[in-house]
Amino acid sequence: MYIAFNKPYYPITSILAGVRAIKAGTISGNGTYTKKCHRFFEERYNVKKALLTSSCTDALEMASLLADIQPGDEVILPSFTFVSTANAFILRGAKLVFADILHDIPNIDPAQIEALINPHTKAIVVVHYCGIACKMDEIMTLARKNNLIVIEDAAHALDSRYKDRPLGSIGHFGTFSFHETKNIFCGEGGLLTINDEEYVNRAEIIWEKGTNRAAFYRGEVDKYNWVDLGSSFLPSDAIASFLYLQLQILEKIQRKRIAHWNHYDKLLNPLENEGLLKLPVIPSYATVNGNMYYFLMSSQEERDKMLGYLRSQGIQAVFHYLPLHSSPYFRNKHDGRELPNTDRFANCIVRLPFFYSLKERQIRYITNKISDYFKK
Repeated sequence: MYIAFNKPYYPITSILAGVRAIKAGTISGNGTYTKKCHRFFEERYNVKKALLTSSCTDALEMASLLADIQPGDEVILPSFTFVSTANAFILRGAKLVFADILHDIPNIDPAQIEALINPHTKAIVVVHYCGIACKMDEIMTLARKNNLIVIEDAAHALDSRYKDRPLGSIGHFGTFSFHETKNIFCGEGGLLTINDEEYVNRAEIIWEKGTNRAAFYRGEVDKYNWVDLGSSFLPSDAIASFLYLQLQILEKIQRKRIAHWNHYDKLLNPLENEGLLKLPVIPSYATVNGNMYYFLMSSQEERDKMLGYLRSQGIQAVFHYLPLHSSPYFRNKHDGRELPNTDRFANCIVRLPFFYSLKERQIRYITNKISDYFKK
């Protein structure tokens, strides 16, 4: 038996995505299905404005522009994240200040954020790892007190919540990924959510290459012009059509993925009770959205042995992330502070196969092999 780490879920209707866009008369961006997707997210998650992008990276770069990040501004963010989270701000000339994560959850620690805020701080970027909510009340209080922008990197967090509030709807901006490893996908794709009315008009302009073309098509201006910075952040309507097909069965996808998460958690719980590994911690203020499943080994050496063993049993388990503060690009730019929780998670985490079509018998096989590893 071989079990891949990920298998994208293609509903049979996916083959109609391009045809639907053609029949609607729009293949380029901001067409019929783009607008349908926008309405879906705005209504389901109660955000002021939703804008599809070509990737979560694009959404983060838009957020950086909207936050008016300038050279010399400081941005506080976790080191335990994908490089796009950092690139979006360093491209604008920001100084990156990495904060450590919590000891039991790989999310940014509000106490660490507070200690790092100074007059040069412009923004806080939070990453809801595995769809588990960061401590948003504490973070938003810090932001209001210090007049800071909050960007939620919710790449993992579609349909997840903090105290019944959808993630991506709490900070000034939220960013999502529709990469093929996510709950719903369109190959590559993303979304920017704007939660403060002040930024809505400018977001649309930046999204449309710095022009007011969207306003022109609505008949609000008699011609469109270059009015601000921007780029071509919007995806084609064929991509939006593919995504919209998945949005129509989101509830079905979520039920199955959350069931997979709970099945893993139940079968591995006895091993945690024996002190052999650590399972994800889900605090009372957070929900599970079935994005991925992980556990922690006691050390990097043990983690690597576990990955090698699972590989020998036909199971493609992986790890991530390599901390950004000690990366080849950034290590000489980091201020030298140790981030022990970041390093521990990076060294000890094991991510298990997780996808919609994963079978219960496959989950049992995987968890039995993990149990066998400890017996041996």
